[in-house]
Amino acid sequence: MSNVEDRSDAVVCENTPAPGIEVLGPRDVPLGGPRALSVRRTLPQRRRSLIGPWCFLDHYGPDDVEATGGMRVARHPHTGLATVSWLFTGEIDHVDSAGFAARVRPGEVNLMVAGHGISHQEISTPATRTLHGAQLWYALPDATRDMAPTFHHYAPEPIVDNETEIRVFLGSLAGSVSPVPAYTGPVLGAEIQLPAGVHLDLDLQPGLEHGVLADGGSVTVDGTDMAPDHLAYLPPGRERVRLLAGAVPVRLLLIGGEPLGEQIVMWWNFVGRDHDEIAAYRAAWQAEIEAGPGLSGNAGEKRFGDFPAGQPAPLPAPVLPPLRLRPRG
Repeated sequence: MSNVEDRSDAVVCENTPAPGIEVLGPRDVPLGGPRALSVRRTLPQRRRSLIGPWCFLDHYGPDDVEATGGMRVARHPHTGLATVSWLFTGEIDHVDSAGFAARVRPGEVNLMVAGHGISHQEISTPATRTLHGAQLWYALPDATRDMAPTFHHYAPEPIVDNETEIRVFLGSLAGSVSPVPAYTGPVLGAEIQLPAGVHLDLDLQPGLEHGVLADGGSVTVDGTDMAPDHLAYLPPGRERVRLLAGAVPVRLLLIGGEPLGEQIVMWWNFVGRDHDEIAAYRAAWQAEIEAGPGLSGNAGEKRFGDFPAGQPAPLPAPVLPPLRLRPRG
């Protein structure tokens, strides 16, 4: 998914967290288009840029596609990160410049590793009537951020116990291990479904920091009440967490990761290490989409690759702000 917003205002959290737990509120961001599918963004924000290597979390739906037009995100670039597409309802077609084409379905993860550079588009299928899911990014460490782009698809088997259901799509949790390589340090991604009033105790890796996103219901995280669409941050050192659903069933996304240990610059759809890298990525993208198919002048093969013919026009990059971008993390 492309980040098309031109503002970065954070929502002030109204919850009173327990010690060591920070609750982050969402902000609404329109993706653009005539009817503008809107997403709820909890990462990044001014109060917290990263959870482990996770640097971006958009949560959307349930969205009436007939009313909004669904998701139509035309071709756009990425560098230095991996994108994770996870759906609850509906389907999205993914096409990228590395030659991968896949359909995103509920309960099946699509991991696109941008590395050195890739471009892709995401369009909800004609048969989709309701669209509901999440798009996440994590920053790649210096050791792998310039790797060749690649793609992985995986449908995890659910763990069902005491009316709860867990699907682990990255890393390991509750005895389930995802085979998907992450090209980073220890990282976790899982969907958890809890019936109303049911609690779940989970063992955590204490070296990781974690985030819990509530979808469509309220939840208590180690005694801290969290409203729907909010994200709870749990710092490293926790070996266990108790999740308690409220009066209605709740779906959660649990993410985690070893602290990245590196400062990054994230602007638009690029992750780099300083302002000059980001400016170079933007210039390369603009030059490539203006040059059209084939090679990009004397620069050799394009960083962001070529794309199948007959697709919507690519998204141009926004104008860089009139100041130097500062690293964070």
